[in-house]
Amino acid sequence: GQHDCSMVMVLVVLGLLSLAIPLQASEPPNPTAGPPPLDTGSLSFPWSRLRLPGYIVPLHYHLVLHPNLTTLSYTGTVRIELRVENNTNWVVLHSNRLRITWATVLDQNLAPLSDRVGFPLNALPVLHHPTHEQAAVFSPKILSCGQKYFLFLEFEAELEEGFYGFYKSSYRTSSGETRILASTHFEPTSARTAFPCFDEPSFKANYTISIRRSPAHTALSNMPVVSTVVLDDVLVEDRFTASVRMSSYLVAFIVCDFSSVSETTASGVKVSVYAAPDKLQQTHYALKAAVKLLEFYEEYFNINYPLPKQDLVAIPDFQSGAMENWGLITFRETSLLYDPATSTGSDRLWVTKVIAHELAHQWFGNLVTMEWWNDIWLNEGFANYMEYISVEATYPELQVEDYLLNTCFAAISQDSLNSSRPISSAAESPTQIKEMFDTMSYNKGACVLHMLRQYMTDKVFQSGIVRYLRRYIYGNARNQDLWDSLANTCSEDDFTSDEHCYNRRQAAKNKYVGEHLDLTTMMNTWILQKGVPLVTVARQGSRLLLKQERFLRTTHPSDPAWPGLQQGYLWHIPLTYRTDSSPSIHRHLLTTPTDSVEVGEEVGWVKVNVDMAGYYLVHYDGSGWDVLTQLLKDNHTALSYMDRTHLIHNAFQLTTAGRLSINKALDLIGYLQSESHTVPLLEGLAHLEAFYRMVERIDIPDITQNLRTYILGYFRSVIDGQTWSDKGSVSERRLRSELLSLACHLEHRPCMEQAKHRFTRWLDSNSTLRLPADVTETVYSIGAQEDRGWEALLNTYTRSLSETHKDKILSALASSQDTNKLHRLLELGLEGHVIRTQDLDSVIVMVARNPRGHHLAWSYVQKHWSTLVEKFQLGSFSIRNIIIGTTAQFSSTEELSEVRVFFESIRKQGSQLRVMQVAMDNIQKNILWLQRNLGTLRSWLDQGIV
Repeated sequence: GQHDCSMVMVLVVLGLLSLAIPLQASEPPNPTAGPPPLDTGSLSFPWSRLRLPGYIVPLHYHLVLHPNLTTLSYTGTVRIELRVENNTNWVVLHSNRLRITWATVLDQNLAPLSDRVGFPLNALPVLHHPTHEQAAVFSPKILSCGQKYFLFLEFEAELEEGFYGFYKSSYRTSSGETRILASTHFEPTSARTAFPCFDEPSFKANYTISIRRSPAHTALSNMPVVSTVVLDDVLVEDRFTASVRMSSYLVAFIVCDFSSVSETTASGVKVSVYAAPDKLQQTHYALKAAVKLLEFYEEYFNINYPLPKQDLVAIPDFQSGAMENWGLITFRETSLLYDPATSTGSDRLWVTKVIAHELAHQWFGNLVTMEWWNDIWLNEGFANYMEYISVEATYPELQVEDYLLNTCFAAISQDSLNSSRPISSAAESPTQIKEMFDTMSYNKGACVLHMLRQYMTDKVFQSGIVRYLRRYIYGNARNQDLWDSLANTCSEDDFTSDEHCYNRRQAAKNKYVGEHLDLTTMMNTWILQKGVPLVTVARQGSRLLLKQERFLRTTHPSDPAWPGLQQGYLWHIPLTYRTDSSPSIHRHLLTTPTDSVEVGEEVGWVKVNVDMAGYYLVHYDGSGWDVLTQLLKDNHTALSYMDRTHLIHNAFQLTTAGRLSINKALDLIGYLQSESHTVPLLEGLAHLEAFYRMVERIDIPDITQNLRTYILGYFRSVIDGQTWSDKGSVSERRLRSELLSLACHLEHRPCMEQAKHRFTRWLDSNSTLRLPADVTETVYSIGAQEDRGWEALLNTYTRSLSETHKDKILSALASSQDTNKLHRLLELGLEGHVIRTQDLDSVIVMVARNPRGHHLAWSYVQKHWSTLVEKFQLGSFSIRNIIIGTTAQFSSTEELSEVRVFFESIRKQGSQLRVMQVAMDNIQKNILWLQRNLGTLRSWLDQGIV
């Protein structure tokens, strides 16, 4: 790894020029001519950019930490082995809110460099740049290019409050005692708050970690313990094996008193699941699933999991769903613990999917990491998509494929607003980086990969992925590297003659690869531009005319702004379609704004985007929708359940955009009375329920009443056919939960009586009676409407040991019609004792969904905004969830301007928050929906009800 030093300087400059950054910032700090005076006053911070200089490369960290769970603070030392690729006097690295108490630089024999009089060993000056979260250590002796050095630092800090960095968590035992633990969450930019480090994904290094603790505790880290040394009566030190090369955001350590269960995979990896001792019996399902999934991935990726162990830990205070730290995955309790007695079928699927997601990251993300956060989708989109591939293979009975459509629907709903962003987008500051962890990276990333896999076939896709992982193993990659691996080509400079890739000339001879050579061009249209395409199809004799445009729900083609919003948008769409004249799937790559394909005169119907494998919407011009509506009525099984769901989804999206009349969409779902598959049924119901909630909230009594009558009348047989039990497949159980919840919300008398009866029995049993998990939430929601029921539920909430059970209680408490109770819930959430802070965003959103709590939740957010930001951090998922969740139901221009005024008032803090634009687009969409559809809906219902 020796570099030619004269070359390095040129490369550094060229590298920076290509990023279009002013040159003066790019050159390394000058070696000082004479010795500086001793006070650091004469030194100014040597680096002006947000990203660290590239010419000091960390190779190995030796980190020793001593957290004190009583004083909630810790001390530490780190010795970082560095390679210097440019003469310099400075080492610039990340440090945020740490007190560095001692800094020194040693040569490669660990001898101190600082031999000058007046610079004692402990006095190397350290400068801080707090807004960039950087520290710089000045060495009076030049660090020479091509040499290795050691930077030695001592530091101290408090355990963080909140959910990032090295933070404090606690739980209560069943006997009521509070226990403290310390855990980490570094992704994306919080490793620097736990120890000084080069906190960017491309600075991969090895980590050797030691942790001091009391003998009563357990310490965990990425690697297994190699030895434990007794230091004195009250202290031992666990020393962990050196890690593989990895990015700083994947480092993790925990000090706790948890219990665990373990099993070993076929290839010898020890898998353990840790939880608070009282919850150990809820860990068994996760252990079985983790072993099964780890074995699946080793085979699928054809690369052995590289560490000797994999721990999965349920952390009581945790902001996201889980975090893929290598060898030490941390989870929110609801994402890992499974209690068959209180968990629904959907809860089991959720736990399985989250474990599958985090284990996929051990390859996608950990083994091969994106070069920078703009491509975080390479981690998240992949892990999200692998959930479907792996769970379908290992737990077919969970019917995970039923959920893939919802993943894509969620992406489309955001991507069809102008406030969307391309999957790969620039992000520099920590807040912008946090905001990248959104629907675009996760859901759209997964759907675009699904489309690509269908286009390339499973086998070609899988071998391309394996090639990508092998080629960049322990390294970093960008989008282009993935396309080259999938198309099996390489750039001239990394041309190799082995099985990894062909160069372009060779590829041209290879027919199959040649067809995919344009993969880069095709995929760039999905990754580098925002938005979702709408393909309009029209029949003209024996041909199908095709037209593509950008689909927007808030702008109509008649709008003056339309041409500007369409300009320059073009996708390479792998189109698929089916007709009634043959069972086969037809394919066509649409790369131009308009095109046509031959389908034949005798074809009766055409369904485009088979099983919605493609990430695009379809509009059928002329009589196209009527033909499909008739087909569903006459023989809906002529189409797959995914195709039926896709048609329902597309029709209602087009309705929102003002491109299809709502009565056409309502006529289309007329066939649902004979639908027996849960996925299209739930899709149709979801749209009707959304309309109902909207008109109920703005209080339009005639439509509310008629829509209620219509839904209950229309779905009566399927509602009345539900049993109040936990029987059936995961899909059937999900349908039961949703249907009964809706029926009771619509005040369906049999449903309410059944729920009341069950709730009374539960109350009389002193809340010891076990209700079927699938109907628990519905029963509780009806019971929570009475004072006595509400108090009993809150009381049960404080005692329950199952987090999934507590979520169901919380949802019921938030459905109360009594605003004082809703206010009390919000207060409990803010205070963070009875209701944990991690659940505060959910509480606020639940209260906001309740028509009675809607304005309450919104004013609460305005009033406590700074506190919320302090608790959750600006770009975080929780803050985005709160903003979207409290404004999503607004549908008037007055509400829109009120939201705009509030956003203006917090501009200072949140000027760069993309989510505020999304929130306003959402309200705009609701306003337009009412303008476009309310009248038609009213008259359609009037005719139907008569």
